[in-house]
Amino acid sequence: MNEPLKLMCVLAHPDDESLGAGGVLAKYAAEGVETYVVTATRGERGWPGDPRDNPGPEALGRLREAELRCAAQSLGVREVSLLDYMDGDLDQAQPSEVIAKIVPVIRRVRPHVVITFGPDGVYGHPDHIAICQFATAATVRAADPNYHTDGQPSHSVSKLYYMVPTTAELRAYESVFGDLVMRVDGVDRRGSGWAEWTITTLVDTGDYWPTVWQAVSCHRTQLPAYGALRNLPEEHHRALWGCRSYYRAFSTANGGRKMEHDLFEGLR
Repeated sequence: MNEPLKLMCVLAHPDDESLGAGGVLAKYAAEGVETYVVTATRGERGWPGDPRDNPGPEALGRLREAELRCAAQSLGVREVSLLDYMDGDLDQAQPSEVIAKIVPVIRRVRPHVVITFGPDGVYGHPDHIAICQFATAATVRAADPNYHTDGQPSHSVSKLYYMVPTTAELRAYESVFGDLVMRVDGVDRRGSGWAEWTITTLVDTGDYWPTVWQAVSCHRTQLPAYGALRNLPEEHHRALWGCRSYYRAFSTANGGRKMEHDLFEGLR
C-alpha cells in the first residue's frame, strides 16, 4: 500500500480522544499513520467543579474546545473536526443530519480505519451510544455512491472498531475515577465491561502513557475529576493506558477469531 495509512476517531466529547483513544492515537501517529478526530460536542455541560464557578455552556464550550485541540496536538493528531451538537443532547439529534455531517469528513480524509464507542457507550452514556450509531451509519453512507454530499466521491472504510473495555480495564478505571454510573430516565446505568472472548483486538500502547497523560493534562477544566491521576505511580498509569481493547465491528481485510494486535492488520 503506497498511500499513507489513516486512522479516524469519531467521538462524543472533548477528553474522549485522550481517555479513550489516547494510546492508539499517540502510537499510530508516532509510527507515521495520519490520525484524525471528529468530536460531536464541546462538552458544554461537563463542569466537575463548584457549580458557582461554572462559566456557563457557551464559555465552557470554548474552553473545552481549546483543551481538545491542545490534547490533539500532544497526541500528534493532524486534524480535529467538531460537529457542533450540545453536550448531553446528542441522542436527540436528527440522525440523518448528524450522518450528513460525518460522511463528508470521511470522504475527504478517506481513512482506512474508523474507531468509535461501542453500542453500550461503556457505561450507558447516551451521547456515547448515539455517536456509535451515527458513526457506524456514516461509514455505510460514505461508501454509497448514491448518497450525495458536496460532490465528494464515495469512500469505503476498510475497518470499523468499537472501543470496548474488558471488565478488568473498567475496574482499573473505577479504582481511580470511582463508580462509573449515569442516571438516565430514572434508571442507574453502569458498565460491566466486555467478556474477554468478545475482544477481537488488543493494542499495546504501554510506551505511550506519558504522551497520554500529557494529553489528559490539557483538559484543565476536568482536572478536578482527574486529580487522582496526578500522583499515580508509573505502573498504575501503564495499567490505565498500556493496552486498548476493541471489538472489530467489520473488516474488509481480515477476519477470524485469532487475536489482532494491530488495527491495520490486513492493510499493511
